[in-house]
Amino acid sequence: MTCATTPRDVRAQTSTALIDVQDAVREHFQWTHAADVKSAAMLRDACNNHPQADRLGWSSQQRRRTLNRLQTTLLEATQIVLIGAAIDAASLERPWTDGTVFVAADGAVGACFGRVEVACVVSDLDGEPHLSQAVGKGIPVVVHAHGDNPTAWAQCLEKWSKLETASIVLTHQSKENHEDIHNVGGFTDGDRAACFLSWVGVPPQKVRYLGFATDRVGPWSGTTDPTRKLEKLVWMDTVLDLLDVDWRERKVD
Repeated sequence: MTCATTPRDVRAQTSTALIDVQDAVREHFQWTHAADVKSAAMLRDACNNHPQADRLGWSSQQRRRTLNRLQTTLLEATQIVLIGAAIDAASLERPWTDGTVFVAADGAVGACFGRVEVACVVSDLDGEPHLSQAVGKGIPVVVHAHGDNPTAWAQCLEKWSKLETASIVLTHQSKENHEDIHNVGGFTDGDRAACFLSWVGVPPQKVRYLGFATDRVGPWSGTTDPTRKLEKLVWMDTVLDLLDVDWRERKVD
């Protein structure tokens, strides 16, 4: 199963199974769909209506351009290495085959600095200060809205608005449909990153996984409650199983 097939300029459709998982997660943690809808709408409006939206690259049209550029990079890669929060930074210090592209989940981008070049970060904005460092380096961030993070994304947007540019794509986890904020599937940053790759059309056999674990909280997880995080990682396992990827066993070249 995949999240989507994605024509270059058309919003993809996320699989029903992955949407159903989001419903199950909300029920499990007793979160509300209304809160997710509100956060997504607020984030979308904050970007579209920002007085410096054009300069920063936050307008709907410019976010689409960022998404299209990123999609091209990912589809043209010979291999994509998806880096999770349990990454051992030293494992990145090795020769990589030509055409390898790196995608980081949230704060795991911090392990990449000075080691590998990252195409994008997928994050709900727990992973500061590494996220702002990534934005300052020109790395696009796939910013996720959910009911518990309006303060986090508002603080990040405020910081990033002082930069020359801050390339972003927006995602959400509600059943609302918009052309400029997307539900790609997924729950945690790690499995949402895997869903994002599938959503833009990357074949699963082209993706390799480093730093993914469900039995421990990774050192690059950012601000989190360890007990709650382990509970969330059970759902990451569920989503990755729906994507039918062998994330536990895949090796990198």
